[in-house]
Amino acid sequence: MRHFVTIADLSADEIWRLLELAKNLKDDWRHGGNNPVLAGKALGMIFQKPSLRTRVSFEVGMLHLGGQALYLSPQEIQLGQRESVADAARVLSRYVDGIVARVFAHADVEELAVHASVPVINGLSDFVHPCQALSDLFTIYERRGALQGLKLAYVGDGNNVTHSLLFAASKVGMEIRVASPSGYEPRGDVVSRAQAFAQETGGKAVVGTDARSAVSGADVVYTDVWTSMGQEGERAGRMPLFGPYQVNAELVALAAPDAMVMHCLPAHRGEEITDEVIDGGQSIVYDQAENRMHLQKALLLTLMGD
Repeated sequence: MRHFVTIADLSADEIWRLLELAKNLKDDWRHGGNNPVLAGKALGMIFQKPSLRTRVSFEVGMLHLGGQALYLSPQEIQLGQRESVADAARVLSRYVDGIVARVFAHADVEELAVHASVPVINGLSDFVHPCQALSDLFTIYERRGALQGLKLAYVGDGNNVTHSLLFAASKVGMEIRVASPSGYEPRGDVVSRAQAFAQETGGKAVVGTDARSAVSGADVVYTDVWTSMGQEGERAGRMPLFGPYQVNAELVALAAPDAMVMHCLPAHRGEEITDEVIDGGQSIVYDQAENRMHLQKALLLTLMGD
């Protein structure tokens, strides 16, 4: 690994090494702290979008590993406007040892990776959210001790989180079922690639419109907001279409009795998920949120460690 732009670029072995490293780092953190193996190193964080989990998990993760993180706000770094993406990548590479980019256009992350001489990590783009999906795999693995053959049902908008979950689940041999309203499915090329990955690993990737069918017997029920950041103008038109895709007690009852409920947060409570479910005994959403930090520490150590 030189950069981390999308899970589709990783082999199954690379994914498993990251999951095991995240487990070891979390264990160390809980039993006295992590070794300061990134002491003297700096992470530059380019943020075009506001964030709670991505920013804090990377900043604190670098602190745990002995390094420092520098937050670069949208006002300070205007990629492609104040200066070109290529120039920003070249200049930052002279100052920092790694770059995290949370951007609107996926092409910006790709261009950063082309021109940066230090590792680039995709903290989120309009195409994928790979840090989220990898930490989700870690959270499931932590609970079940395995991933192969588990059934993950994603219900809702076929967005960047969905794309990364399709890549991640299919790479490790899971069965992923996606249910979205017609016209809001994940991209066809993403589904095709996930299905090809699943053929190699014994997994399965299925996309449809029936939420109840997707959730039936599932080990994991996953959802995300119906209107992502930047799509606020579409909210009124989306609401009536997405109503049948709400993750509520009735829908979760169709899953396996010990099914886990996941949400990448922030949640619009009462829309894509009810309070009863997100605050219920099957919810592991806050474990997900914590594990962003541990998985990202594994990424930072893999990409920036000596």
